[in-house]
Amino acid sequence: MRYAQGGGLTGERRAFREKLRLEAAERFAQGDENPVIAHDLRVSVRSVQRWRRAWSQNGTAALASKGPASLPLLSDELFAVLERELAKGPVAHGWPDQTWTLSRIKTLIGRRFHKSYTVQGVAALLKRHGWSCQVPARRAIERDEAALAGWVKDLAPGGRTVAALDAWLVFEDEAGFSMTPPTTRTWSRRGHTPVIRVRGRSRRRLSVAALACYKAGEPSRLIYRPCPDARPDGRKSFSWKDYRDLIQTAHQQLGGPIVLVWDNLNTHLTAGMRRYIAERDWLTVFQLPPYSPDLNPVEGIWSVLRRTTTANRAFADPDDLITAVRRGLRRLQYRPDVLDGCLTGTGLRPQVRGRTGCPRRGDL
Repeated sequence: MRYAQGGGLTGERRAFREKLRLEAAERFAQGDENPVIAHDLRVSVRSVQRWRRAWSQNGTAALASKGPASLPLLSDELFAVLERELAKGPVAHGWPDQTWTLSRIKTLIGRRFHKSYTVQGVAALLKRHGWSCQVPARRAIERDEAALAGWVKDLAPGGRTVAALDAWLVFEDEAGFSMTPPTTRTWSRRGHTPVIRVRGRSRRRLSVAALACYKAGEPSRLIYRPCPDARPDGRKSFSWKDYRDLIQTAHQQLGGPIVLVWDNLNTHLTAGMRRYIAERDWLTVFQLPPYSPDLNPVEGIWSVLRRTTTANRAFADPDDLITAVRRGLRRLQYRPDVLDGCLTGTGLRPQVRGRTGCPRRGDL
């Protein structure tokens, strides 16, 4: 198989196909039939017939690999240079936005290496080196990456404390759910946009605070609490006392010290909450850096909940919304593998006894 722009097969694929042909040669010598060989090697019968003709004329040597179809325009060393240029982003190369397209990469190759590729050739080149077209993640412009790296470094002693105290690593976050659910994808006939019927009059919302709890040797836990509906002061969000009660409940259920990680919400920083934290020797608190929700695995839990339980659903009334959210969270409580996946998605890996491995972004 040959491709334009010096595409062809990678060295690994050429070696794999050569191995198949040599296995077929052994089967030819044993007298096996072509359909049987094709079925066992999971190739087409016509390929086996072609290999048998070559083997009959020139022996096993005729089935050896002849090397690449042609030399690629960009060697592996030059592609590594191209990757470094792509990592700088399109803005650094004069484009107004941050999206890499095939035509832009084609232009960059011409500018940087003075080599001409077609758009199709650029696509083959990228796929051959493990690249794909993806939906990018969003990051706030105000985010300070240097401060983020410093936060991971400063939290490392806290991670060792998790191991030394045999503590639970707990992440906290809160989210709101409305009567108008998020919209996901559905199948429909081409040219006919599907219509999802939802309630448009009610603005009733439900606020939920959740704790994702992790500890080596223990299944991951999810503890949540909805915002109380009736308040004497008319407050519609969580107060510091609500967070205090949630943390106290988690301490009772987990039965051990807690290292708590949460964001810089003003309710988390009130004087009453600071006094409560200072008076509990079993509680250690770390603040997430600003504009870094991707470091909180509870954000992944909200995403799973919105993609499954509440997506594309017409809620009959606020009680129906509350029941659906509670049901979805209860299901996740029985899925520690999903909770572990949310932690893995942050790139953080707890450095605790009984768990080893190289960190992806940083060890807690």
